[in-house]
Amino acid sequence: MDLLTHTLFGTGLYQSFKSNEETKKEKQALLFTSITGSLIPDIDVVSQFWDQEGLYQMWHRGITHSVLLVPVWALLLFLSVYLLFKIWDKKYFFIGVLAVFIHDTSDVFNAWGTGYLEPFSEVRLTLGTIPIIDFVIWTIFLVSFLLKRYSKFATQRIFRFAWLAILLHLVVQNLQGFYILYGVKDDYEKVVLSADFIPWHYTVIGKNGHEVDLAFANVWNGPQVHTTLVSDEEADLEPLFSAKPEAETLTKWSPFVVIVNDDKELGVYDPRFYRNGESFLYEFIVK
Repeated sequence: MDLLTHTLFGTGLYQSFKSNEETKKEKQALLFTSITGSLIPDIDVVSQFWDQEGLYQMWHRGITHSVLLVPVWALLLFLSVYLLFKIWDKKYFFIGVLAVFIHDTSDVFNAWGTGYLEPFSEVRLTLGTIPIIDFVIWTIFLVSFLLKRYSKFATQRIFRFAWLAILLHLVVQNLQGFYILYGVKDDYEKVVLSADFIPWHYTVIGKNGHEVDLAFANVWNGPQVHTTLVSDEEADLEPLFSAKPEAETLTKWSPFVVIVNDDKELGVYDPRFYRNGESFLYEFIVK
């Protein structure tokens, strides 16, 4: 998910657990744990500053997003609370666990995916059922903050209902996505899903041999192919990989790529991010 959504997750956790009986320092510790825990897996973005081998695509959302590291991050947050606020309470460890787990798991739902099982597997776990920027989640939190400000409902209750609404949204989005994938699984050698920004709408990306189809889909209308891409599967990619290591990383990171080999360029791109005639995940060299 995007940075704003993760920040909203942290704020939502804080509002869900904050109590009027807590001291000011305890509330500060809770806010620190919720927000920092919701953001800390993305600390891997700093790796781009020393990446000299084109590996950033694998490093970002890699080991720092592993579900196996959730208790490690939570322990660091717990110790930080003690150092910063002089509070020793195991509840901050469990809130840290929840915050980091929500971050790591929510990222699995979008097309970018995560190294959810690193270091035991480098496979990017990705469902593609939720867009990276989910306006439904934004709207749920917006309504929650408005209710907090203008209604007499208890803050904890408002935000706990918000979490239930988000969970229901995820269930509905995933069930529809899995239904669509099940309907096309026999039509392609490889097939993946990418959720659109409009709720309940998806793009099916299916590959057969040299051809990759992009199709709009929802549960009430079958997939409608709007673009067919041609991939040169016999192209020699060694010159590309030698000149642009990022290209080799992209081929390992993506479920499958489209290979471009014409008079001007040799390159690879991820078709899940193909918009308006190009993919923003495209690595190439000029011939």
